[in-house]
Amino acid sequence: MKNVGKLTEGAILLAAFAAILLITVYVPLIGSGLNFVLPLPFMMFAAKNTIRNILAFTIAAAILSFLASSFIGLGFMLLYGVIGSVIGYLLQKNMSRTAILISSSLVFMAGVVAMYAVNAAFFKIDIIQEFMQSYKESAKMSEELLRSMGQESQIEQLNKQNELLIKTLQILAPSLLIWGSIICVFVIQWICFPIIKRFGIKVQPWGSFRNLSLPKSLLWYYLIAMAIKLFGHPAEGTYLYIAVFNAIYLLEMFMVLQGLSFVFYIFHKRSVAKGLGVLVAILAFIIPTIHYIIMLLGIIDLGFNFRKRLEQKE
Repeated sequence: MKNVGKLTEGAILLAAFAAILLITVYVPLIGSGLNFVLPLPFMMFAAKNTIRNILAFTIAAAILSFLASSFIGLGFMLLYGVIGSVIGYLLQKNMSRTAILISSSLVFMAGVVAMYAVNAAFFKIDIIQEFMQSYKESAKMSEELLRSMGQESQIEQLNKQNELLIKTLQILAPSLLIWGSIICVFVIQWICFPIIKRFGIKVQPWGSFRNLSLPKSLLWYYLIAMAIKLFGHPAEGTYLYIAVFNAIYLLEMFMVLQGLSFVFYIFHKRSVAKGLGVLVAILAFIIPTIHYIIMLLGIIDLGFNFRKRLEQKE
């Protein structure tokens, strides 16, 4: 009876996955948002079953995906299905939300890289190059528009800005992949976790953002990366240059998160409205001056542990 119940549950979840997948593939307007729900059936199954059953469920889903929508559906299934299975299994092991976010982000990132490699090798589809080509075509249209308006003097400046942006995007591709993976997995959890909680699956709560304290080692990594950039002068285009550039970008973003956490901590202690903290967080990613002020606060908080000092004074 127990096996029959598991088979029934698996069949229902597979049917739900197939329905979501078909909408995602064949109704792009709805599917662009619905794809974040694709991992849900896998989460629900993996949170209650053994690894052997999870593998059987995944294989069945892969076959069903291929039959329903060929290689496109199979690609979606392999990316989102594996993520859902990993998250569900980690929930079964009662792991923390932070551990689940980090682990599933790494799996998602590996999946994206694998899909890119397969598309480039077998289907001759280079998504990055196509994006760059689309951007260049858009820049040409802007150039023609400026020329038609008699603004030839601005064309050279626009071309320089576009070249700099393309160059920066190419260098920061690894960092953007990492942050994109983290954001996607965070959105998946934000959407799916409230649903699976209604089905009795235990989910560890997030800790308060104001209590976030990143490892101090990140500060040392940041200082080392900055030292290499300032004193090592790595040649542009080399692997060392790209590695240092990406390391600095990633670590600066972590410093900003630490700084925002510190701001939220101060606002909480001073009973400041949460809306002001949210406003500061938004402005930190829009206005460069505020961005660097928050980053500096994060560096100071991480290096000198201001919160502990404030608590001791109180």
